[in-house]
Amino acid sequence: MIYIVRFLKFLTSLVLAALVAGVGVAATYAVKWNRELPDYRELDNLTRSLGAETRVYARDNTPLGTLIPKVGDQAISRTIVNLNEISPFMVAALISSEDRRFFEHYGLDPYGIGRQFQRLARGDNVQGGSTLTNQLIKNTLLLEEYQQARSPDRKFKEWMLSVQVERSFTKEEILQNYLNAIYWGDGGPVELYGIYSAAQAYFRTTPAALTLAQSAYLTVLVPSPGRFYPNYKTVRPQMKILLARMVQDGWITQAQMDAAWREPVQPRGWKVLYDAGGNITSARLVDASQKELKAVTSTRAPHFVHQVEQELVRRFGREKVYGSGGLRVYTTLDPKVQNAVETASRETTYLPPGATLAATILNPYTGEVLGMIGQKLRGTEPPDDWNNAAQGQRQIGSTIKPLLYTTALSTGLTQAHREEDRPITFPCTGCKNGVYAPQNFESITTGRDMTIREALDRSLNLVTVRLADRIGLQTFFGKLRELGLQTNDGTGLAAALGAVETTPVKMAAAYAPFVNGGLYRAPRYVTRVTNARGEVLYDAGSEPVRPARVWTPQIAWLGLDMIRGVVGDMSEAQGGLATRARFGEWPVAGKTGTSNFVKDLWFVGTTPLYTGAAWVGRQQGGANPDYYYSGYVAAPIWRRMMELAHEGQAVRQFSEPPGIQYVEAPDQQFLPGVQLAVLDPSFQGAANTDVQEDAPPPVQFRETSYASYDDPNTVLVSLDRVTNRLATEFTPPENIVQRRVEFQALPAYAPDPAPAPLKDETPDPAALKAAQPQGTSPQGAPATP
Repeated sequence: MIYIVRFLKFLTSLVLAALVAGVGVAATYAVKWNRELPDYRELDNLTRSLGAETRVYARDNTPLGTLIPKVGDQAISRTIVNLNEISPFMVAALISSEDRRFFEHYGLDPYGIGRQFQRLARGDNVQGGSTLTNQLIKNTLLLEEYQQARSPDRKFKEWMLSVQVERSFTKEEILQNYLNAIYWGDGGPVELYGIYSAAQAYFRTTPAALTLAQSAYLTVLVPSPGRFYPNYKTVRPQMKILLARMVQDGWITQAQMDAAWREPVQPRGWKVLYDAGGNITSARLVDASQKELKAVTSTRAPHFVHQVEQELVRRFGREKVYGSGGLRVYTTLDPKVQNAVETASRETTYLPPGATLAATILNPYTGEVLGMIGQKLRGTEPPDDWNNAAQGQRQIGSTIKPLLYTTALSTGLTQAHREEDRPITFPCTGCKNGVYAPQNFESITTGRDMTIREALDRSLNLVTVRLADRIGLQTFFGKLRELGLQTNDGTGLAAALGAVETTPVKMAAAYAPFVNGGLYRAPRYVTRVTNARGEVLYDAGSEPVRPARVWTPQIAWLGLDMIRGVVGDMSEAQGGLATRARFGEWPVAGKTGTSNFVKDLWFVGTTPLYTGAAWVGRQQGGANPDYYYSGYVAAPIWRRMMELAHEGQAVRQFSEPPGIQYVEAPDQQFLPGVQLAVLDPSFQGAANTDVQEDAPPPVQFRETSYASYDDPNTVLVSLDRVTNRLATEFTPPENIVQRRVEFQALPAYAPDPAPAPLKDETPDPAALKAAQPQGTSPQGAPATP
């Protein structure tokens, strides 16, 4: 008996010692975990910062849209909403499914924890039992730990934080944070976080408008968003179980459940047929991409907003734009002008089969882009993502000629200078028969000497090439670089006929010096940027960029006078190429352009108020029927957008500088009544461009053929020599080099830094090749008017 008593005392002491030791160990770990825990008070700030959006505004402060933030390199769609902006059905379904005792516990559910220990005792995996508070902690404050390897103390940290959160936040706040933080699946270019993104992606509705049936569907996806894909029929029974639980929990009535079951739920991308009782008769996943959300959520001008996004990334970096977000970006876009461009795009019906278009308008005195569209718009359909206005490099055809002719005027020539309109050849190493033999459009020549004013009116190639040879290609290329255009010296004299590739935005910027007195300003999209607190990060007004002087005001006026003549010297019956660009009483100046095989049709022009460009062509490149002319296709688009943009504005005239005189044009039989602008003798110094005497021979380049544009192996591209990526309009001109790369390697040269492209933004290989051809015009192949 004594031994039994002694044994019991020993056993009791051992148990007490073990308990004391256990408490000590637990206390030690509790202290350790407590030191390692993140501050639970950061929960609210964290969910809000993840939902912070960079908001983009037009120049009148009306919203254009938002830039979606990113986690790492992955864009996420997370728009924060308040609990009163979420359907009560959604809240009820979530609670019935994930945490039926949510309003009864304090962050930990004893029943759920007990079930987890039972599973552990049986050797099963731990699953279920987590409260909504636990899940919220796991998806926010402990997100990084849960993305790493399992650790034995992770669950205890989650429980400790849950208790702290429950003591500091109301149940409503926890629910709101949870619904804004939860992951709802792959949205294509973005990951779907929060109820707003889920409602948009799966049903194209708002959280407040979710029906009971839709709420049940979204709730069933919470444990495993991948259920969207395999078979809708397997999800449907789970919805019925959930609806029955909601009836049991008193959230809805049986009648509401029956009505919800009969509702023909159609998740985006699925085609589901039901019978009268709500049972599925067939279900097909027809297009999973229908539930995708784009990386830019924009209510207006998506192509413009994408350009703003690129400029922000270049200026501030990805982290500030996507990571913390919360920027407020005020842009140059004028809603009235943007509407004019969009309306012109929608109304255009005379296009070559399969062709699209691009158009832009900018302020020639500031370089601000006021409106832009990169695709043909059709009704209310959203446009394709590829932005031909700023991304697509296209041959500019005869729109380059005014730049050449004005360069010639700046060397001291006059509009009355004459060149022959007769066949000519130039020595050319590698060309057929060793010569380059350009031709006029349709091989028609007048066989006479003519003024360069008339030659530009008629867009004659033979006169143009002779003029380029006279002043020297290096002289001309130097001016093009000053105007923001990149040349490929290998094109030789063909460059004077339009064998240069660029974008409509850059062409509009290159024409702006005609009207603003000879000053070049790079296109600009952003005027002011602040953070969410209103602190100014960038202000164009306080950080002005000095424009580059390309022409003197007098030479710019002489060039303007020539392109006014292109529009006004001749009627359409007399052969005028740009008469369809005229509108109202406004003075108009501009030039048409058509590249070889009618691949690209252009009109670039200006009024005293705005400068703009319109381009028409095939998205994937290729010829158009040869009976389409830029004067009939592109010029009317330009006229319509300008006509609408100028509505309500008082007509004004171009501002003429001092030092200009007018003389009657020679050959009045060809240009009746035309007056030529010339320099006053006392302003001869305004023609101050030096001819580059050390220029290489004008044509010394290898022969190419039209087939080179369709070469499946290589393509000539413009690269940023610093990043070794495709150059963008934000790449400094001095960093751009021409390189020929294998076509299959093009994706590796995607511009950097830049936002991740939208899933359907990057064209297929044929479209990429057309969008960035950077090829050379065949020797002797004329650029058409």
